[in-house]
Parts: sequence; structure tokens; C-alpha cells
Amino acid sequence: MKTTLAILITAVLGLGAFGALGEEAKLKTIAGVYKDKASLSGKEVRVQGKVVKVNNGIMGRNFLHVQDGTGDKDSNDLTVTSKQTANIGDQVNITGRVLLNKDFGAGYAYPLLLEEASITPKK
Repeated sequence: MKTTLAILITAVLGLGAFGALGEEAKLKTIAGVYKDKASLSGKEVRVQGKVVKVNNGIMGRNFLHVQDGTGDKDSNDLTVTSKQTANIGDQVNITGRVLLNKDFGAGYAYPLLLEEASITPKK
């Protein structure tokens, strides 16, 4: 009953940052998401960082690139898809589902991204 109620509350209130049991998604660094991507695949995670690139309205979604100062040239930039957007330079909290090897076609292929993310300004 508690699980059903939590799912209903999540759906009604749009609390994307909370799992079915009301638990907050685990905060990870961007380098940590890359490092643990295999075990995180399909799971919801939360990251914080600075928006460094924005492409809005592509294939019905917005694509953002976020960096948090961790990782190297191959693991420091995380691509995020969302119905929400932010501006370059914004500091944000992002919660989304880890997706591996996503190919949207038309040259949009990503070995790692956060899908259907919620984006909120970092306080």
C-alpha cells in the first residue's frame, strides 16, 4: 500500500527526483556516472553542475551538456535530455535516468546520457 501511494503521489505531483518508494535519487559526480555507468544503466541519478551547451527543440526534447569539474576529456561532459531547459552558465541540479548507447538517428548517438531529466536551479 505504501509503495502504491508513493507512486501515486510521485505521478500526481511530478516528483521526478524521487523513486517509487519516495527515496531521493543518489547524487553522483559526472565522472562517477561515467565510471559506474554499467551498474547505473536504467537507474535514476542526480548530478549537479554548470550548463555548458544547450540545443533546444531537437526531436521533441532539449539537449543540455553539463560539467561539474570532475573527470577527464572523455568523462567530464554529461549530455542530458529534458522537456525543461536552462541557459549556458546556469548552475543546476539534474535528476534523470541513465541510458547507454542511445542512437536517435540523424547523427545523434550517445554512449551515455541522462534521459527525461528534471532540471532545477542550484541553490
